[in-house]
Amino acid sequence: MALKAVTDATFEEDVLKSDKPVLVDFWADWCGPCRQIAPSLEAIAAEHGEKLEIVKINIDQNPETAAKYGVLSIPMLNVYKGGDVVKTIVGAKPKAALERDLSDFIG
Repeated sequence: MALKAVTDATFEEDVLKSDKPVLVDFWADWCGPCRQIAPSLEAIAAEHGEKLEIVKINIDQNPETAAKYGVLSIPMLNVYKGGDVVKTIVGAKPKAALERDLSDFIG
């Protein structure tokens, strides 16, 4: 299952106006750790998609959104709820650690 890709143009509609929490994976093609966590994020999306939507945004192709949210290091995962950032996770982690970090949203 591939995660939905959002862009600078669709970010507000797809993320900020979503009825449920949305985890945004800020990533880039050249980022090895980003590729490492992608399968874990896809698995979490498959298992918990009814509670938490997971999308990704390529920071090279969408620099406006990355700059707006201060993305300096990737992978960076932000959880948005009601248009606000309610959780930030920086760096690659194993699936179990990501699930622990996201327990408030998928528990």
